[in-house]
Amino acid sequence: MNVINATTPDQDRPRVIALPPLVYLGFLLLGILTDLIWPTTLGAFPTRLVLGGAFLATGLVLAAWAVRTFARAGTHVEVYRPATVLVTQGPYRLSRNPIYLGLSVAHVGAAILANSLWALLLLLPALALIRYGVIAREEEYLERRFGEAYRRYKNAVRRWI
Repeated sequence: MNVINATTPDQDRPRVIALPPLVYLGFLLLGILTDLIWPTTLGAFPTRLVLGGAFLATGLVLAAWAVRTFARAGTHVEVYRPATVLVTQGPYRLSRNPIYLGLSVAHVGAAILANSLWALLLLLPALALIRYGVIAREEEYLERRFGEAYRRYKNAVRRWI
């Protein structure tokens, strides 16, 4: 774990283009609204309930584990605040972005539960926005902030899974 002085200026933060939870929520709601205009179906209710519930629960547990890992390390989870620690333990041993991975899995589950193919399909542009408008900017920031320690971590752990 690499600790940095927490008294960094406000300018020391990634310049992401949107708050990630709002990106997922926005595309999910857009899909559900689109489904009201052009209805789709993803299968029988009992199957959707089990499958959607499993995806939703798994995604939320993964995201919560990642957030808790940040809290235990004493750094900020909010993308508009500076990172004080390079977190490499817990779910961050397996993925550099377990929160976004968890939110993506939860989005799949919510789309299945909502019986909305549109919401499922709109995960693709949401992922593009997250990848290029959030993750790329965070990676640039973390490399500036933590230097060689982040480059070693980036080479050792995959971006998603």
